[in-house]
Amino acid sequence: MALPAPHLSAPPLELWGGVECTLNRVGDQTFDQFDRNGHATRLDDLDRFASLGIRTLRTSVLWERVAPDGLDRADWSWTDACLERMRQLQTGPVVGFVHHGSGPRTTSLVDPAFADGLAAFARAFARAFAERHPDVGAYTPVNEPLTTARFSGLYGHWYPHGRCGQTFARALVTQVQGIVGAMAAVRAVNPAAWLVQTEDLGRTWSTAALARHAAFENERRWLTWDLLCGRVDRHHPMWLHLVGWGIAERELDAFVDGPCPPDIVGVNHYVTSERFLDDRDARCDGRYEDVEAVRAVENGPAGLASLLVEASGRYGLPVAVTEAHLGCTREEQVRWLADVWRSAEAAQTAGAAVRAVTVWALLGSLDWDSLLTECRGHYEPGVFDVRSAPPRPTAPAGLVRSLAAGRMPAHPVLDSPGWWRRPVRFARPPADALSEPRAAPLSVPAVVGGHRRPRPLLVLGSDLPLGDAVVRLCVVRGLAFEALPSADALEEVLARAAPWAVVDALTGGAGPLGAEPPAVDAEAAGHRAALVAEARASLLTFSSDAVFAPRDTPHVEAYGPTATRPHGTTQAAADHAVQAAHAGALVVRTAPWISPWGRADRFRRALNALAQGRPVQSGAVTGSAVYLPDAVHVALDLLIDGECGMWHVAMAGGGAAAGLLQAAARRAGLDEELVARGAPGPHVTLASTRGALLGSAEEALGHFFSRDTGWVTPVSARVPMTAR
Repeated sequence: MALPAPHLSAPPLELWGGVECTLNRVGDQTFDQFDRNGHATRLDDLDRFASLGIRTLRTSVLWERVAPDGLDRADWSWTDACLERMRQLQTGPVVGFVHHGSGPRTTSLVDPAFADGLAAFARAFARAFAERHPDVGAYTPVNEPLTTARFSGLYGHWYPHGRCGQTFARALVTQVQGIVGAMAAVRAVNPAAWLVQTEDLGRTWSTAALARHAAFENERRWLTWDLLCGRVDRHHPMWLHLVGWGIAERELDAFVDGPCPPDIVGVNHYVTSERFLDDRDARCDGRYEDVEAVRAVENGPAGLASLLVEASGRYGLPVAVTEAHLGCTREEQVRWLADVWRSAEAAQTAGAAVRAVTVWALLGSLDWDSLLTECRGHYEPGVFDVRSAPPRPTAPAGLVRSLAAGRMPAHPVLDSPGWWRRPVRFARPPADALSEPRAAPLSVPAVVGGHRRPRPLLVLGSDLPLGDAVVRLCVVRGLAFEALPSADALEEVLARAAPWAVVDALTGGAGPLGAEPPAVDAEAAGHRAALVAEARASLLTFSSDAVFAPRDTPHVEAYGPTATRPHGTTQAAADHAVQAAHAGALVVRTAPWISPWGRADRFRRALNALAQGRPVQSGAVTGSAVYLPDAVHVALDLLIDGECGMWHVAMAGGGAAAGLLQAAARRAGLDEELVARGAPGPHVTLASTRGALLGSAEEALGHFFSRDTGWVTPVSARVPMTAR
């Protein structure tokens, strides 16, 4: 679709969407998000996106995926089916050909033939689909060329793993040449085709001593668009740098003589996009750290609204937010998207020609915490969570539906600001940083809900280990809450505080590993649930794997209770009473937990024994386990998503406690041979048919050792400075 002017020309803002589709290379390994998030085999994802009200979708037709072995062997079948379904859904595509990739194995970002190869691929695409899909008219031939050049040519993260200015400059210029060639190719078939050119846009801040370096980075960030607009002439601040890095003057002159300006300047912006160069730490030994500005800058960062105004003013072109995503807890994802929308509106009010906001990573993303340098399976949910089949809509889906319908969202978590607006954001003493030329931050409302004071989450049983964990994580997550150690004043508090949800930690739960929880008062649990239902508040309670008898295969949500021990039978009765009294109750069932807080559980005692060189019998750590903070985080996410019914939350692989202890011993440098390896008897293992939401045992142990658990935290690899 050629995106006619009336479609883009004026407010209100449009809501676009996009699927994280990176196909990058690290050494000989390829990371393909489409394969890993399942979109490559789910055409009905397009129906899910359209159901939210999204009518423009960034769609990837990736060169190395479609034609890895050459154009004569290209497979357009998925592309054809995808474009046809989008036409039926009246969803306009913005087609991308390279997304943080380097082309098929026969080329690379430093190959002189890359640009011609990309142009040939673009020409083949345009010719193949011009007649069947004439509405395809917007393109992003290469996503974020500058960012890809930095990661591939300057930092060495991605292929070809360069670490010098020469490789960086060549990778950047090669990609921009590819954009120019690709647009010429598609415009030969469709002269009205639009270029929507994306790039990560932030601002670099610094201490006074590093002001010159910050100024350099603030000039470099514009290079993709400046090259396309023909601005990089002999007077441009980056000309001498590019020539010094080996770019021929005739190559730069070609951009000046034949500009290919974007029709829309696509701004990709993340909470980590703005950077701070910090030399205040004497341990840096004359060097500096590049950290997120939001975690260090007192008088900034500039913020997305100011950056949109800056980009619009620099080029005099329409701008759009072409990626907006945050990998964090659910309420923070909702707050970030709402903040981005409000920032775009503020930029419009300030005179910027902002056309759209793109909800990125609709299906989430994998391993971006390591910048796709490792295949660890770390998943960040998006508007949909692909760990459920079919993908499950999360809380941001409701926000998207509201915005697409022209309504401001009203989820209670929006009554509190995101972490990037709270004092907790500072990871170091804040600095009064410099950034020249200074971009004055625009005023963007932080609160988008309809209440003067945030409606709280009510936590019952706050003095119990489970309730205490909920309270601790509410503090971390910026969730307004009120804590009650008992239910004695429940009716009064429900009437006075009008909580949007209640977390009942009195109802039960699996308890610490190795401990036998007490019997549960099912009648009292049902009574509390009825009061919460009458108050029209959501309800979260906890259950235990003790409702099942041991067996060799996992128990799923649909299985009926089979326990005979007092805790299990009373817990099953309480689960039934809660769901009978509150039709929308969410009941999260887990295995016994390991916790970083409170009294040492059997797992911690076993670990202490290993540290003292004493053997541990397998009987001391039988059964399955979960890491309590991780399980509570998942439960709160599900509550915010509006989920209900029974949900099993268990570690991937079952979380066998003995195996977990052996892995912990290895991680702590202890002798795992001291853990007896006798074959364990039958025990209860949980599994879920609704979605496996907890990570692996290794991930849980990483969280365990990173907290104040009485153990020296192992030295772990730091997340690269540019991680999103």
